[in-house]
Amino acid sequence: MPAPVHVSSHPLVQHKLARLRAVDTKPPEFRELVSAISRGLFFEATRELRLAPVEVQTPLTRTTCQQVADRVGLVPVLRAGLGMANAMLEALPEAAVWHLGLYRDHATLKPVTYYNKLPPKPEMDVGIVLDPMLATGGSAIAALDILKKAGTPRLIFAGLIAAPEGVAALQAAHPDVPVFLAALDSHLNELGYIVPGLGDAGDRQFGTA
Repeated sequence: MPAPVHVSSHPLVQHKLARLRAVDTKPPEFRELVSAISRGLFFEATRELRLAPVEVQTPLTRTTCQQVADRVGLVPVLRAGLGMANAMLEALPEAAVWHLGLYRDHATLKPVTYYNKLPPKPEMDVGIVLDPMLATGGSAIAALDILKKAGTPRLIFAGLIAAPEGVAALQAAHPDVPVFLAALDSHLNELGYIVPGLGDAGDRQFGTA
């Protein structure tokens, strides 16, 4: 049985998603919305991180608290995943960021790797692949393939919007990887775009449409 797909029902995530989809949302606001939604997803996606006790001196006494014990690696798929990574890094500054450059060939809809500077064995206990749009699933699957080959013990996928076709493909290729989303949309159109979607997340973040 494949790992679960978590679609956020948080009212603030859904509220911000409405502005993210709107065609008149300009890049500065779009980037802020990507950040806000990504932070919400990050807290949901990291609920099962391991903790370790730590002694803390408060203004009154010493006490035992908890801190994250897992080494977390954020793996944004360039370039659209950068906005998600920046937001999550603010929430957990100790995380490492490993960049993967993948793009979808518009003729074949298959992923092409153009940048990969990961070492043979990246130092992380949990790798979170970040890609705003899970459309055909090709880029996400390729990124997870790379991280599994490198021996990453645990993997998570986080995206903003997905199509059912992309989710099905990812679960078929990596049934052990849980998926965290802000929305699961209707379908892919004949060009491989998510409907209703929000267009090209990279172009809309960086004003290059």
